[in-house]
Amino acid sequence: MFKRVLIANRGEIALRIMRACREMGVETVCVYSTADKDAPYLKLADRAICIGPGPSKESYLNISRILSAAEVADVDAIHPGYGFLSERPDFSQACRDCKIEFIGPSPEAMSALGDKVECKRTAKANGVPVFPGSPDAIEDEEEAVRIANEIGYPVIIKASAGGGGRGMKVCHNEVSLRSMLRVASQEAAAAFGNGAVFIEKYLEKARHVEIQMLGDKHGNAVYLWERDCSLQRRHQKVIEEAPAPNIDRAKLQKVAESAAKMIKSVKYAGAATCEFLLDEKGDFYMLEVNTRVQVEHPVTELITGIDIVKMSIAIAAGEKIPYKQSDIKINGHAIECRICAEDPAQGFRPSAGKIATWEPPGGPGVRMDTHVVSGYVVPPNYDSMVAKLIVHADTRELALDRAARALREFNVGPIKTTIPLHQRLVENTDFRKGGVDIHYLERLLK
Repeated sequence: MFKRVLIANRGEIALRIMRACREMGVETVCVYSTADKDAPYLKLADRAICIGPGPSKESYLNISRILSAAEVADVDAIHPGYGFLSERPDFSQACRDCKIEFIGPSPEAMSALGDKVECKRTAKANGVPVFPGSPDAIEDEEEAVRIANEIGYPVIIKASAGGGGRGMKVCHNEVSLRSMLRVASQEAAAAFGNGAVFIEKYLEKARHVEIQMLGDKHGNAVYLWERDCSLQRRHQKVIEEAPAPNIDRAKLQKVAESAAKMIKSVKYAGAATCEFLLDEKGDFYMLEVNTRVQVEHPVTELITGIDIVKMSIAIAAGEKIPYKQSDIKINGHAIECRICAEDPAQGFRPSAGKIATWEPPGGPGVRMDTHVVSGYVVPPNYDSMVAKLIVHADTRELALDRAARALREFNVGPIKTTIPLHQRLVENTDFRKGGVDIHYLERLLK
């Protein structure tokens, strides 16, 4: 096992990794920007090192500064968390060049699965269901039109190298496709440094179901079942739950087995998530593979009893996955609400500033993953998420009731948060029935 790990991230995931390391007897070094210099979680690290000013490019996205901190602190490994550098093959390679273990996949495995076009090829070769569309990045406009005519409109343009909705355009006809190709490519180049785009068939009504995977350096791979992340706004997840309600378990298991075969084929070591869209017929189509720990990993931890963060660290240290697939069972139901410092009543306007009142909920089956305490100042520089409220119960109905109760207890001020939106959603009749599609929330908000 490692002696000392550097955490190349901030906020709740930095604290989550820190706690896992502490329980494993591993020392932690936490880097921070000047915008986070007063963050209370830094006091829990064995050492904290400032790596630059508030802007991410000068701190959390600056590979040389992070590696300099790692060398000064003499760490064995670096955990990237999620976001920032977590899915950058060049960062994984830089760690390797510096003889520092990257807690995540190798640069080769990350490249094979992180690039959507290459990932699609690998998926098809291993029997994972994929969307009909372009087999490679689109070279010219006429090629795009030909493929779109073959698969039928609507189609969606996607960035090969990215996610989060950037470089993504839905086109319902040829005129729209021709006009949007250049726009999507420019967006992708600006966001990811890679303007390559491809097109796929677009589903007007679909659910977002993802499968949690673990692979190790000994050729083993298992799946930890699925999560439903269909409640989204602008391609950003709002509520996640596990297991997915009203789903064909036999179809799911077949898809999960093919996904495990896929990550095994690229010698993947660490946590990965295979994301799918589920159409109205109950058929799966792979979207992408996230080559890192997901924000919503706690719901899977609660229904399986497996600590995904600890497992990622142990796998990076060379340990085998200690579970057979048959050992991994589903226990109850878990729901996660992403609490963000935004005002839903004002178009989700960001609400940075000092939190004077912070009274989180508790009680049976309630887990709070957060770095916030009373007096914390939410900086304007980063993602607006301030907490993840996760509940677990024997059934989905009881979990929804527990989430409603916990949200009523959650008192935050004077900043605005998305707590009122979550209160509305967990009481929503359609959501309680299970199986809402990815556009449901946006229709509801209109």
